[in-house]
Amino acid sequence: MARKLGVGVIGCGNISAAYFKLAPLFKGVEMRACADLDPKAAEARAKEFGVRAETVEGLLAANDIDIVVNLTTPAAHYEVSRAILDAGKHVYSEKPFVLSVKEGQDLAKRAAKKGLRVGSAPDTFLGGAHQLVRNLIDTGKVGRVTSGTCYVMSHGMEHWHPNPDFFFAPGGGPILDLGPYYISNLVQLIGPVTRVAALASIPAKERTITSKPRFGQKIPVTTPTTIHALLEFANGATITFNASWDVWKHGHAPIELYGEEGTIFVPDPNFFGGDVMFTNRADPVKKLPKWQHAFSVPNQQHAQGMMANYRASGLADMALGILEDRPHRCSLEFSLHVIDVMTGILKSGETGKFVAMQTTCERPAALSPADAKAMLAKKK
Repeated sequence: MARKLGVGVIGCGNISAAYFKLAPLFKGVEMRACADLDPKAAEARAKEFGVRAETVEGLLAANDIDIVVNLTTPAAHYEVSRAILDAGKHVYSEKPFVLSVKEGQDLAKRAAKKGLRVGSAPDTFLGGAHQLVRNLIDTGKVGRVTSGTCYVMSHGMEHWHPNPDFFFAPGGGPILDLGPYYISNLVQLIGPVTRVAALASIPAKERTITSKPRFGQKIPVTTPTTIHALLEFANGATITFNASWDVWKHGHAPIELYGEEGTIFVPDPNFFGGDVMFTNRADPVKKLPKWQHAFSVPNQQHAQGMMANYRASGLADMALGILEDRPHRCSLEFSLHVIDVMTGILKSGETGKFVAMQTTCERPAALSPADAKAMLAKKK
């Protein structure tokens, strides 16, 4: 059996560069081609990363492509992933991989019929910091998690993204754009959600772009940008989740989890690393030593300094899962439950009523330090 699966990318926008740069860190995958509705975008990415440019049709027909990474806009994810599956190829999608439970269930049926895999970002919950939190929970250090808080608040994307329109349209907004990082982490830490409730609003009906090249242009806002939600988990825990693009500054921790035996302060799940703070019943809050985990090692320069970035680890884990005949962690079942939670929050914001989840899932397998190390390709 081949030890690497060929990977092609559909959608050559901003996020594609991260996949091309970081996928070579891992075993099981080899980036081979890319395609985009704009041929020039595909040609530019192909030249930049030494792969070949294809048409979308050509990529789907290519014999050396086993997995197609779907990096189109959220509104196109379902249609493109459906075409990938129908072409007989596995699909790994950027988040959110669908915009409704119905779409996800249809992809599940198509994949099952052909014996194919579906995976979806985010994979940041595989980072060393979040797996340390998982270990604290799994080993009983914090006891049963009973409640917690979750905050992701800023003032939107129009200040830095060159084409921010889709962030403020249905399929965007802080719940579907940033919510996957937070809710995926909560589900992998605590387990599935049973019901949600929310209040949602659109404080600013219009945004002014202050990034180039469209500085000064105004765009309409047609999806909620401030949401206050309540999540009830199957284990009985209740978490408040506040997401907003109408906040300039705040002082809340990204995630705090309150257990029967202590409290965990979880770093931003948009990133793989960060400091984990913990206290038991009596001791002061302390920063825990860095876990010796491969996906917490800083490997990329950012404005904040050197940071750990292992995006494409979910893609690699899916490829290795196919090769090793085992479940992959960023699975359709897991990702669809996250979609169920997010769309339930938005529905509750519209109706003012509690919304019961249509799906459930098992927590994905923890990624131990040994597991993470085994995923990395040997340095040449």
